[in-house]
Amino acid sequence: MCLAVPGKVLERFERGGMSMGRVQFGGVMRDVSLDCVPEAEIGDFVLVHVGFAISTVDPDEAERTYRLLKEMGQLDELDTPDTQELSDRKA
Repeated sequence: MCLAVPGKVLERFERGGMSMGRVQFGGVMRDVSLDCVPEAEIGDFVLVHVGFAISTVDPDEAERTYRLLKEMGQLDELDTPDTQELSDRKA
């Protein structure tokens, strides 16, 4: 199954001619392409699919969606060994 996961844009920057953003998914941050959502600004929530933000989303809807995906166990791929190790160190 393919999922788009909501995340919050923390930073915008350019990389190799692409509009990029640092996006937070719960306690995990990833760099994603913002080329498909040029209107997204810092503080906005976006839906991300395979490294590309594909739309903006209301903050309340983003929270509900993220909570449901977490309950369903659909966020496991975000917990790669390196991010899990960082989470363990912060705890």
